[in-house]
Amino acid sequence: MRDCIAAVEAAFTAPIGETIPAGVLGVHAADGGFHVKTAGLLGRSPYFATKVNANFPLNPSRSGKPTIQGVLVLYDATNGDPLAVMDSGEITRLRTAAATAVAAKYLSRADASAVTICGCGLQAAAQLEALCVVRPVRRAFVHDVDAERARTFAVAMTDAMKIDVTAVWRVADGSKQSDVVITCTPSTRPTLGLGDVVDGTFIAAVGADSEHKQEIDVDLMARSAVVVDVLAQCATIGDLHHAIVAGVMTAGDVRAELGNVVNGSARWSRSDRETVVFDSTGTALEDVAAAAVVYERARERGLETMFDFAS
Repeated sequence: MRDCIAAVEAAFTAPIGETIPAGVLGVHAADGGFHVKTAGLLGRSPYFATKVNANFPLNPSRSGKPTIQGVLVLYDATNGDPLAVMDSGEITRLRTAAATAVAAKYLSRADASAVTICGCGLQAAAQLEALCVVRPVRRAFVHDVDAERARTFAVAMTDAMKIDVTAVWRVADGSKQSDVVITCTPSTRPTLGLGDVVDGTFIAAVGADSEHKQEIDVDLMARSAVVVDVLAQCATIGDLHHAIVAGVMTAGDVRAELGNVVNGSARWSRSDRETVVFDSTGTALEDVAAAAVVYERARERGLETMFDFAS
């Protein structure tokens, strides 16, 4: 996780001339959808990645299969050679949590020690692990619409992370005691509102990766300092999208893109009483950064399985 966080942070600081800009395509299907994300990093070792994900939120309850399934292909960006094919679900899990950690490193209070995680699916454990890398987390609250899942998750993460993790019946029972709130659900209506957080909270909104999904109430968005991963994307499919549609925000109200905060090109200052929302819709720059780490580590350790498409 530390390596993935470092790679994602570096990707956010990459100058425009050292990237192949991210592209995205989304297609709806019954009970879910598909999306394609592409981007490239042209640094020391130029890479290009394309990721195709199937996203079907009913899978876990209906068939026991993951919500997200797919593949990622990594290329040599200098000549187009395919270098690796890998499971996109695990890459997505890691890089999404890493992006939250990078945002928390720059946007949350340095002494943040209590977190609430809303949604106890596959992403939740990665989010908690990543946050613990960048902040001195000592206590966590977890909430899920499935109360038993939240209780099971709390027990498992208490053991795994060696911190106090407690399941709560209502989000507010944890979020009002927290410095950081992470929402990672497939919800299509707000799960976190103005009355659920205290001043100065850092909120990472991770779940809204299509225009139909929403986790943060529009009034909470309007009353917060909003930082986004990709402005054009968040204005189309993120929680920012819903605030714009509701007429309570415009794209111009966004404080900054995360990359500009990380590289210092955006002036950023906040008081301890200012609530900050990081609208995280996911950029393929995160995918290519994480995939490059996986590929290079596999080669270093001799763990790759070689094959030839033509054979």
